Amino acid sequence: MAGAEEDEVAPPAPHPVDPQQPIGQGPAAKRSRSEHHHGAGDAPSFRMEDLPVDVQAVIMSLLPLKEAVRTSIVSTSWRMIWTFRCNLSFKGPRYLHENDTKIQQAKCIETVNCVIQQHSRIGINKFSIRCGLFEEDSVHLDRWIRFAASSKAKIIHLDLRFKDVFEEVNHLHLEALLDAQGSSFLRSLFLGGVVIKPHSAICGFTILRRLVLQSVTISGDFTGFLANCAALEDLEMIECSGLTNLIIPQQLDKLQHLLIDGMEVEMVEFYAADLSHFEYKGQVVPIVHHGCSKLKKATIMFSGKKGLAKAFTAVPSILPVKILNVRSVALSKYSQLQKLPTRPDGMFMHLRHMTCRIIVHSRPQEANYDIEVLQLAYCLDAAPQLETLQLNMFYVSSSGVSSAEVVGMRRHDHLKTVFMSGFRCYKAQIKLACCILENASVLEKLTIEPRITGARYLGDNTDLHKILPGVCEWAQLTSERFAMDASSAQQGEGSLQHHH
Repeated sequence: MAGAEEDEVAPPAPHPVDPQQPIGQGPAAKRSRSEHHHGAGDAPSFRMEDLPVDVQAVIMSLLPLKEAVRTSIVSTSWRMIWTFRCNLSFKGPRYLHENDTKIQQAKCIETVNCVIQQHSRIGINKFSIRCGLFEEDSVHLDRWIRFAASSKAKIIHLDLRFKDVFEEVNHLHLEALLDAQGSSFLRSLFLGGVVIKPHSAICGFTILRRLVLQSVTISGDFTGFLANCAALEDLEMIECSGLTNLIIPQQLDKLQHLLIDGMEVEMVEFYAADLSHFEYKGQVVPIVHHGCSKLKKATIMFSGKKGLAKAFTAVPSILPVKILNVRSVALSKYSQLQKLPTRPDGMFMHLRHMTCRIIVHSRPQEANYDIEVLQLAYCLDAAPQLETLQLNMFYVSSSGVSSAEVVGMRRHDHLKTVFMSGFRCYKAQIKLACCILENASVLEKLTIEPRITGARYLGDNTDLHKILPGVCEWAQLTSERFAMDASSAQQGEGSLQHHH
């Protein structure tokens, strides 16, 4: 069971001491005794009971819920203070296949029921439960939702998933989150591991600003439900099921952030005039955006072959972005290079910073022949104003050192900083590095790093001692070569660095 959120609360000034009161009596006597421990210059102590009740409740809310309840036994006047806590957070077991899951879950359910039964239901800000729940325990879920709705909670976080089970068995009626008048005070709603059936007749979430759905099964009219959430600013959908096409209606004209991750949909279409950050992670599907003049940042992570090129060609609505994160997963060494359109309307004219992650699945003997990373050479041509490039390359089950010729790439007049991690001197990596060195006219620093930045597993960075000597030798020779070329051509200074 977790504690409440922390709020900044300034303690009130202590009560002054009456200078006319004789020494040895009342508070003065207490002060003289306390000076033995705290010194004469310390301010006089005060009792918590002297504070207003609402301030006492705020102080209690800064403690974890369990500690706040325990503190209530210190004084009879404190006994009910914890029942005015504005933040209630509970944690239970999240993995089904553990020995004491049932026991821990029953304990968590009992604790939640005991707390909400005694709580004043006044001033609730956040109500959070993170605990796997079985279908036969759905009666408790109904009780919790009724409590949150009647308490006018502003933030509700219900994550009822067992992380090692992929079936959602808890049916949640969205109407239950509304009060008796059919409205809600909710500003933020997180649902995980439930089944919902939204429809256009649910009109009470008029001030909802953030909606996060994770591992949620959706049936019904989701688009019609969203149309009634006109105040929504942040929508995140992660590994949800039940939708064939995801359509975000034009009523969400205040939406600023949209995340779609692991959704098995066939199409994404959205109307969001104020959208500034768009994230998509999953299979390559048509993504249609109507009006994106304020889009500044995009994250596109397509899986499958040609994913990198598709990130630049399949989502034309991201052209205005200044910051772009892309990821490509190459499942075969036979990735075909795909040139991008060079027309002005097919370029990222505003792109300044790009982070790219390329994952190549190949056998060790094939690593030097995989050309997926060379897709980036053509992708860079679509971003003529690029200033910073970070490239993280994951070669799964690959090792070796080689060299090769340089491929063609257009001149870049703004690219200043390049960082390449997972650099193992494979042919495609060398080609790309040389392309950048030869065509980035104002390049200030190119850093190559054999260690993979952001590696999930320790095995991704093993055997570096075998790779490092070859990388260092190539970096030294290449740095000397390009330094000489730059000096003779009297072009700007450039440097090639490698990290151990």
